[in-house]
Amino acid sequence: MDMTQETRPAAVAGLFYPGTREELAADVQALLVAARTRTTLPQAPKALIVPHAGYIYSGPIAASAYAQLDPLRQIIRRVVLLGPVHRVPVRGLALPGVETFETPLGAVPIDHAAAEQILTLRQVTTSRLAHAQEHSLEVQLPFLQQVLEKFTLLPLAVGDASAEEVAEVLDVLWGGPETLIVVSSDLSHYLPYEQARRVDADTCADIQSLHTALTHEQACGGTPINGLLLAARRHHLIPTLLDRRNSGDTAGDRDRVVGYAAFAFSEETGHVH
Repeated sequence: MDMTQETRPAAVAGLFYPGTREELAADVQALLVAARTRTTLPQAPKALIVPHAGYIYSGPIAASAYAQLDPLRQIIRRVVLLGPVHRVPVRGLALPGVETFETPLGAVPIDHAAAEQILTLRQVTTSRLAHAQEHSLEVQLPFLQQVLEKFTLLPLAVGDASAEEVAEVLDVLWGGPETLIVVSSDLSHYLPYEQARRVDADTCADIQSLHTALTHEQACGGTPINGLLLAARRHHLIPTLLDRRNSGDTAGDRDRVVGYAAFAFSEETGHVH
């Protein structure tokens, strides 16, 4: 891979989340502390679905998932992070073609061995442009930097792809307990509050039943979610809904809201290795 641009700098620091190290660390820690009293999983998660709006809107919901990683702080060594493209169209799944991703909390190294491994798949490409301003991946990093001790990152910007194409990539990267999969997605967009609650409840029910035909109206990250759900079936993962709210519940008005949910996926009891 061409590594002439070594770092993907933070693009939405100071916009979606605080721009200084001290304020960001304090905000993320406060969100995690508030979330730890909510849901406790019987088993450690292999995969998460988390929202990607500004922290004032979706931070509490995302924190409910990241708080589940406390017992895995020294176990997880690689995070496979998938999010939908919002600015630059992509066919398939795009790697960033850089050495590190940076936030105010520091730099996270890219897992180049894994990147080279999946570049052999026809649906995987490299696009610095797709990653340059993409917030869906970036906003997850401060949470991961806070809850994990040391890890490498494999960030994938997901565009036009089938559930099977996404699941194939996940199967290659699945690994063991050292590998965490994170899919970044919001739910419905700009519906009135009560309608959004109904639509998002149905979407969450689809996710819990591993229904792999989510539309982008249901979830902007429907494509990577569908791929995760297909992989979850194959690997016998069970989803647990940790939190479901919308911007009308957190920091916005209720005329046009954006929906958010957090899920953790854990192995069925009979399939624990």
